[in-house]
Amino acid sequence: MSATPYYEDDAVTLYHGDCLKIDAWLTADVLVTDPPYGVRWESRFGDARKGTRDRARTKDVIVSDLDTAARDDVRSAWGLKRPAIMFGSWRIARPEGVRSLLVWNKDGAFSGPLNGAFFTNHEEIYVMGDGEWRKSSPPLRSVITTTEHRSQATRIIGHPTPKPIALMELLIDRCPPGVISDPFAGSGSTLIAARNLGRHAIGVEIDERYCEVIARRLSQDVLDFGGAA
Repeated sequence: MSATPYYEDDAVTLYHGDCLKIDAWLTADVLVTDPPYGVRWESRFGDARKGTRDRARTKDVIVSDLDTAARDDVRSAWGLKRPAIMFGSWRIARPEGVRSLLVWNKDGAFSGPLNGAFFTNHEEIYVMGDGEWRKSSPPLRSVITTTEHRSQATRIIGHPTPKPIALMELLIDRCPPGVISDPFAGSGSTLIAARNLGRHAIGVEIDERYCEVIARRLSQDVLDFGGAA
């Protein structure tokens, strides 16, 4: 289905709506996205001394994050052989056809509970599909660390799970040539990173609040909150 862009400039086109009902993103060449993948994420606050217990819920939730259906539907629509990068979690089954596994080490992540045996501060990144992925000597290592202050980035950007632009630039730089697609555009980091690298990008975001965030970020000089290594 065709739709009217919510935002458009010389490099980026953003649509507001359900990506499974808008097909513009399927015309791109490489999929790079952070989909809802079934972890039932929700923002919480409370007394840190109580760890993760007795916390109140906030209105910030990720649409379609009850299961992996949205992620898997997009993966199927895109095609298993086309080049793609997706974020995910070890808690949830990985998408089909993963060819390489990267780990995003969030060194600047929230401190987490003050008392506990373990605390997860990483996410998985899945590289899938065929294509001429950029090689180098030495190759990019599988653990990528960022040091941005997550709480500061969330507050300033206005999205609960923004990805660092430097991280997205590092990933997109390895991608095969062509237009970048992000059907779960979120805070817009993928679109900004693609534009920074001189690429065209097509994004779709279902939540209009975050379309506003993306349009604002694309319309002004964007600060990144930490590098990637």
